[in-house]
Amino acid sequence: MPENIRIAVDVGGTFTDVVKLVPETGELRFEKVPTTPAEPTAGVLAAFDKAEADPAQVSMFNHGSTLGLNSLLTRTGARIATIATRGFRDVYLLGRTDRRVMYDIGYQKPEALLERFDTFEVTERSMFDGSVAVALDEDDAREIAREIGRRGYDAVAVAFLHAYANPSHELRMREILAEEAPELEITISHELSREYREYERTSTAVLDAYIKPIMRGYLRALEGELERRGFGGRFLMSRSGGGAMTASAAREQPVNLILSGPAGGVVGAAAFSKLIGRPNLITIDMGGTSLDASLVQGGSPVLYHGAEFEGLPINTPSLYIHTIGAGGGSLGYLDDGGALQVGPKSAGAMPGPAAYGRGGTEPTFTDAALAIGYLGTDTPLGGELTLDREKSLEALAPIAEALELTVTQLARGMVRISNTKIMGAVRAITIELGHDPKDFALLSFGGGGGLVAVDVARDLGIPEVIVPPGQGAFSALGMLMADVQHDYSRTSLQALHELDASVADALYAGMESEARETLRAEGFDDDRMVFHRVVAVRYSGQEHAVTVTYPEDGSDPRDAIRSEFNRLHERQYGHVMDDPIETTTLRLSALGVVDKPDLPHVARRSAGDGPVVRTRTVVLDGDETAEYALIAREELLAGDAIEGPAVITEHTATTVLHAGDRLEVGDYGELVISIQYAQKGA
Repeated sequence: MPENIRIAVDVGGTFTDVVKLVPETGELRFEKVPTTPAEPTAGVLAAFDKAEADPAQVSMFNHGSTLGLNSLLTRTGARIATIATRGFRDVYLLGRTDRRVMYDIGYQKPEALLERFDTFEVTERSMFDGSVAVALDEDDAREIAREIGRRGYDAVAVAFLHAYANPSHELRMREILAEEAPELEITISHELSREYREYERTSTAVLDAYIKPIMRGYLRALEGELERRGFGGRFLMSRSGGGAMTASAAREQPVNLILSGPAGGVVGAAAFSKLIGRPNLITIDMGGTSLDASLVQGGSPVLYHGAEFEGLPINTPSLYIHTIGAGGGSLGYLDDGGALQVGPKSAGAMPGPAAYGRGGTEPTFTDAALAIGYLGTDTPLGGELTLDREKSLEALAPIAEALELTVTQLARGMVRISNTKIMGAVRAITIELGHDPKDFALLSFGGGGGLVAVDVARDLGIPEVIVPPGQGAFSALGMLMADVQHDYSRTSLQALHELDASVADALYAGMESEARETLRAEGFDDDRMVFHRVVAVRYSGQEHAVTVTYPEDGSDPRDAIRSEFNRLHERQYGHVMDDPIETTTLRLSALGVVDKPDLPHVARRSAGDGPVVRTRTVVLDGDETAEYALIAREELLAGDAIEGPAVITEHTATTVLHAGDRLEVGDYGELVISIQYAQKGA
């Protein structure tokens, strides 16, 4: 048996996806198992079993988990406290005045993760330049540590004023907490963010502390179970910024996992874009609970700082992903005004859509897709779950009756509403940011992406839809393509014309030295390390900055930074100004390069009549019907061409194309669908 198996497991809201890659043989296997929210470790181990992957034979395991995110969504995280500089106890609870919502009378302040009773302050004070104005009062610190221990908190976040410039007081506070309350999980803010903005840095530390006990417990339990099964390979977690981090690093900084759910798919999309020669892609990942839309430009995913979770800032790098509640399990219902809505409420993993036969009685997008023929009862989901059309029709009937529609008319309406919401998500990452969707191809994946992609592309003028191999588990496949990544930053707020290249180089060199030490400890040799320098730049007085590559050719960087900043500002905001320019932050991305999987080519058809073609009846608008060709994707070979209308089924997902659309199979088995605009299709 090969001993270089690679496994990726992506835990979603409804299904857990697993990809098994055997480099020696080229085997690439995609599977799904139900997500087990009550026992997350069991679901991951079930994924190993479903893929027939012996942990003892696995050399690398990549994992994406929504456990931390779910604990935030449900407010079931740890009981936490914060410690701030004396006089700044309320930084976190006060937050920041946000002009975007000043005139929104419906605005509600994000719910904090703790109360004022849980906030503490210690006598100490550092200045913005790192000088110490008031030394840490260790007696004061010890008394606070004892009080926190007496109150029985699970975790504590320490965020001192200007700790990004001088972290010594935070480091000493951690030592005191460990001595006085050793049972506490401790987060110190400067290890997550070495940037100014006290509220954002404090919020990041609070979020980290809130999920740390849960994530640590989960990862330790999972590592223990895998070790008992003989696993001795590298265990990596998918992170919000698109790379990976070791499980040990994830235990220390779980805040980097909060937005990691859809990151694997975007990383995979960026790698896949290079393989197929499509450098600019819009991606939509439609799972059981939500849909994630993102961009790949020039073969790279779009990164940004300033991510938020329900209005709470996370001051770490994240992929630019727009998420909406539009998944296969999204519920259809009538709102208070009697109008039909679909999502964001979801049937989740249990009971799931009515068609799953697990006790669900409310109609979902999946039930609607089954009712109109996009999905069928002849192709089990994941090879095991056979859908029940009668249960779907029963779930749809009450709302259809209330609206005086036929069941299939209601189902068409639910699909159309979902498509409209998805178009809004795509507009948010393209048109609203100055990009024309016509300049991109649409890469669709996730269990439900292929059901909506062609309709969305047609309505937005996107000329081409690409469906990658293993679309239902593509996010897990993308995890296998992620390098280990660490991010470092140093605040450098100054006018651009005053930027001293030698000082900046020294700051970058310090970050690179720290990164090398970390990556070496994680098993990477120097020749497997890659460093990327960028700098955040803005017009003087602006709130937000533009990220610009920092030149490393040895020349004066100021002219190059100014030129690139003006170019990017023009593209993102539509104008440039003559105002003074300033830098705010120097940032370094440090990569530990892992071996990327080679996707196998599919064979070309040399003879024969092509794939077996059956038919399926699909309901169009007005209850008209049409016969669609029904083809198993597993029977398609490179170079095959199919004229719509057709439904392409596969092990983990389904793809629908309409009359006038044309599908061709690429070298890697990808489905390339050319969209016909003259014919609106179904």
